[in-house]
Amino acid sequence: MARSDEQNRLARERARETMLQAAIEIFSERGVSGASIAEITQRAGVAQGLVNYHFGGKDQLIVAVIDRWFETLFGIAQAKGSADERLAGVIDGALRATAHALPVQRAVFSLQQQPTTHRLFAESEQRHAENVTASEDAVRRMFRERGAADPALEEIMLRSALEGLFMKYAVYGDSFPLEDARRWMHRLYGLPEPTEPLRPDIAPRDDDLRLRASRAVRDGRR
Repeated sequence: MARSDEQNRLARERARETMLQAAIEIFSERGVSGASIAEITQRAGVAQGLVNYHFGGKDQLIVAVIDRWFETLFGIAQAKGSADERLAGVIDGALRATAHALPVQRAVFSLQQQPTTHRLFAESEQRHAENVTASEDAVRRMFRERGAADPALEEIMLRSALEGLFMKYAVYGDSFPLEDARRWMHRLYGLPEPTEPLRPDIAPRDDDLRLRASRAVRDGRR
């Protein structure tokens, strides 16, 4: 029996999403230059020509990965309440997303740094400019309510600190003390000590706390 138009649409969406996830995984593992369309489609289990059909080529697939990263950022739930409660929500929401957002975050870090793909990142950022600006302004209002002398700088430094934690977690995996880093951030901003752990699946802190990439590789945490 022939499939309905709705079934065909859902099948196309599933194929597109499967290829996008495969691209995110391979870009995060091998970098963009080391990834081929053939490898991506092989992992996705689809015909190679479907990349051109759904995306138009490798550059457009890269852009789709960057767009997914922006969508992930904007999808982090915003906390309600006082400025302190909202700030705690920003910190906890971002760090709670590290587990599921790690592959796309690792891929985008690479894209941001490479001259050949930085242009694509900048173009995607421009397409999302309205949401980016709204998100920045919301955090700046929060710092203004907290009495910050320079809310714009505070917003930039908070984002830089959180991105730094993402980067460290991308390198060191579960051996990075994410829960301790979260509590350190709370203390840095004079926020109440969290009463519940960030995630129940976070590995316990090593007794000898030293950042070593070899631990992540040895324990299969990458």
